[in-house]
Amino acid sequence: MDVVETRVPGAFVFTPRQIRDERGSFFEAFRHDLVEEVTGRPFRPEQINYSISARNTLRGIHSVTVPPGQAKYVACLRGAVRDIVVDLRVGSPAFGTHQVSSLDAGSGRCVYVPEGVGHGFLALADDTCVSYVVSTRYVPGTQVDIDPLDPCLALPWGLREPPLMSEKDAKAPGVRAALAAGLLAHWHDVR
Repeated sequence: MDVVETRVPGAFVFTPRQIRDERGSFFEAFRHDLVEEVTGRPFRPEQINYSISARNTLRGIHSVTVPPGQAKYVACLRGAVRDIVVDLRVGSPAFGTHQVSSLDAGSGRCVYVPEGVGHGFLALADDTCVSYVVSTRYVPGTQVDIDPLDPCLALPWGLREPPLMSEKDAKAPGVRAALAAGLLAHWHDVR
């Protein structure tokens, strides 16, 4: 697997080496030992989630409070997404920095999102399926949602029309309001 650290410290893009022949292709999508070696942090999958989205659906920016914190290993199993991670860790030298990655079923490319980093995506095709292998189980009340269209973040979604969004995401606070409310993880707590 080829692994590249993004502009967001601790976030990585994993691109598998595919074996192709007349039948199609084969590749390793996830290796526990490699994720831990590259990130320098334990990663024990506790839950796997899937979302299925129509084209132009915008999901995120999502994170989880610390504790419990939650790291994610994100893959697109069907369709394609513009995936964005954004550093929301208070005190991080890269606070507010984002990284855009293209994820699709054919490439097998995956993104590792560390604790305290926000994540979201724009579905580029109908019936897009995204998988999240996460390090902690869902704990009600710990979700941190940030407005994905917050002008302070100015994330490059590449929208050509208003996106489809959940009411929760559409009403999410901007990064400044989340910071003032003490919702964001601190860099020293997740390093």
